[in-house]
Amino acid sequence: MRSEVDMSNVLDKLREYSKPGYYDEFDYHWTMTIDLDRCTGCEACVVACQAENNLPIVGEERYAEAREIKWIRIERYWEGEFPDVKLNFIPMLCQHCDEAPCETACPVFATYHNQDGLNTQIYNRCIGTRTCAVYCPYEVRYFNWFTYTWDEPLEQQLNPDVSVREKGVMEKCTFCIQRIRMAKDNAKDDGRRRVRDGEVVPACVQSCPTEAMSFGDSNDPDSKVSQVMNSPRGYKVLEELNTVPSVIYLKKVHDDV
Repeated sequence: MRSEVDMSNVLDKLREYSKPGYYDEFDYHWTMTIDLDRCTGCEACVVACQAENNLPIVGEERYAEAREIKWIRIERYWEGEFPDVKLNFIPMLCQHCDEAPCETACPVFATYHNQDGLNTQIYNRCIGTRTCAVYCPYEVRYFNWFTYTWDEPLEQQLNPDVSVREKGVMEKCTFCIQRIRMAKDNAKDDGRRRVRDGEVVPACVQSCPTEAMSFGDSNDPDSKVSQVMNSPRGYKVLEELNTVPSVIYLKKVHDDV
């Protein structure tokens, strides 16, 4: 049995890691902007994310049980009153909050904030309590109810750079962290200290036909994402909750404006 002294040291360490501003300054602060005026709801980003990150096809029965797994989804909402009704779209994914409630809720620290400002998920540490999903106000965390398989020949398109998750773990958008790591490795091999703007392109951003999405380091004032996020149309979803999201949406421009 662990002694009281040992447990005291463990609790002190956990409190230290849980302090706001554990990182005095992020190495990078990866940020995404989404221009809703350009989004057509085509769901190309959804398909690209599924292929890039080895998301399972749960099947019709599991879908009916609300057990679909999509790291990014296209929400539809109606604006106005009949007959002047407009259908709008908003892509919803993990917001990678700087003050993420899911991080404080996880009993085993399977989710935490890393030095790049990302809300990460350690699958091998996750014990599947689903507490993070309860605390997430954006409903973008998904639980693996089963160990899914891919029918032939779909198993041949699995991405070798991304782990295939098994039953009992939570998962969510990672901003394609495998691509971020590859870009950082390439920069290191080239003798550069920093990744250049535009070298990291997540699957959803790459696939968007209208270029509604931008991605980059908001710590770099010259990056494209820094310039876009300062638009007067910019806003953050549920900003009043003080979660400090890293996804900035640009309001749709109305025809009558």
